[in-house]
Amino acid sequence: MMRSFLKGKRARPAGPRKNQWRGPCAGQVMSQNAEARRAKTVARWTRLMRWSGMMVGAVLMGWILMMGVKHSGPALKRLLEIKAVTVEGVHHMNKQEVIDLVELKPGTPLHHIVTTAIKEQVESHPWVKEAVVTRVPFHELRISVIERKPAAIVRAGAENFLSDEGGHVLARLGQADDETLPMVTGIDSKELMRGDGGMRQAIVSGIELAKLVGHTYEGRLQVNAANPSNLVASVRGVQFQFGESAVGDQWERFQRVKPTLKTLSFDGRGRGANEVDLRYENRIIVRERG
Repeated sequence: MMRSFLKGKRARPAGPRKNQWRGPCAGQVMSQNAEARRAKTVARWTRLMRWSGMMVGAVLMGWILMMGVKHSGPALKRLLEIKAVTVEGVHHMNKQEVIDLVELKPGTPLHHIVTTAIKEQVESHPWVKEAVVTRVPFHELRISVIERKPAAIVRAGAENFLSDEGGHVLARLGQADDETLPMVTGIDSKELMRGDGGMRQAIVSGIELAKLVGHTYEGRLQVNAANPSNLVASVRGVQFQFGESAVGDQWERFQRVKPTLKTLSFDGRGRGANEVDLRYENRIIVRERG
């Protein structure tokens, strides 16, 4: 009897304990996860739409600008068309000569001008030492010129040439002359026209010597530069010969002894001593030329 009672009250077998609150919590978590996935998807699509909108906007803006430029081109060209070319700093040249060098076509817009190219074109002229080209809004092209200055008449062959102090030929004069400028002779005409550096340096040496002697004696200076190591300067009938050493030192040596040279004549008539040789160190030789 007792055994039957115990058998009826036998304990239930041990097993996993049921969690009565797991069902509702799991559902809530799943709902939150789904919401998070939905939010990420929405955010991703939002970014995609934003970038798509920006790309479409950029393309649209580019198209609008392109169409604007296309249709406003003629108007912009008229707005920036060069209507005046101003030339400054010319004295020996004609302003129209400078304008012709630019080769400006009618209707050229100001923003199409390449200033470096115009500068090179203007500086190709023998008289132009330097040029500055400026675009002035909205219709003006301004060209400022620094001209070379005439410094000597160069006698080459049977012709005269005008030269600046750097030995650059400015003009071919033929038989014309300018007695206010010193004359440099003994120059080869072919090498001069070819722009030979040696000839140009000979002219420069002649001009420098003419300036040196001209500070002491009035009258037109002539310098024979056929032999650069033996320059010969003539003024008022007196001839000075210079050697290879610095001509400034040789001239200074002459200046120190000049007061003692009583027979030296500058009357241009050939009377008395009329040749001074400075080629020898520590001595000066004075001669009479027949």
